[in-house]
Amino acid sequence: MPPRGSRGALPPLLLLWALAACAARASEITFELPDNAKQCFYEEIAQGTKCTLEFQVITGGHYDVDCRLEDPDGIVLYKEMKKQYDSFTFTASRNGTYKFCFSNEFSTFTHKTVYFDFQVGEDPPLFPSENRVTALTQMESACVSIHEALKSVIDYQTHFRLREAQGRSRAEDLNTRVAYWSIGEAIILLVVSIGQVFLLKSFFSDKRTTTTRVGS
Repeated sequence: MPPRGSRGALPPLLLLWALAACAARASEITFELPDNAKQCFYEEIAQGTKCTLEFQVITGGHYDVDCRLEDPDGIVLYKEMKKQYDSFTFTASRNGTYKFCFSNEFSTFTHKTVYFDFQVGEDPPLFPSENRVTALTQMESACVSIHEALKSVIDYQTHFRLREAQGRSRAEDLNTRVAYWSIGEAIILLVVSIGQVFLLKSFFSDKRTTTTRVGS
């Protein structure tokens, strides 16, 4: 039989491993939004649940999109036009299906890549008795600190990946423009060079003709 001191260390570790099973629901999606298109998503939410919608346009045009959030009665809770990124938090006023849509209908030829994170509910406490009056044990405090640090790491990684993808898209777009500009300059230089050759050739031809007439 293991020592009594080791029994107290097992439940916090087991709870830390079981955290993924009891975490709040979250939808994290990156999708393509064509020009003149609209994409909607639906989520079943219970009354009194706190939700957060966060989105960002990664690639395409001016990196902007229209966003609209409606409750089950069709009442608009959030509406923004041509936003690059934003975050909105609300509490569900009733049970039902909530709808949020992203629109690129104002763009005629540029498609967008949109990322959104829709969190429904809040993370439960790491320990059932975390809000108790007595202080947490040293092991419990360490688990809570690790849990909070890991959540921060995940958030930072997500934002840095989005920034890296957006920066790569802008760099590729700039590289394409520079390549087209260089090709255009090369064509102009070639046309000017050929024009100068024909101009000089016609000039010497006219001069030779004039000298022949004068000599005769």
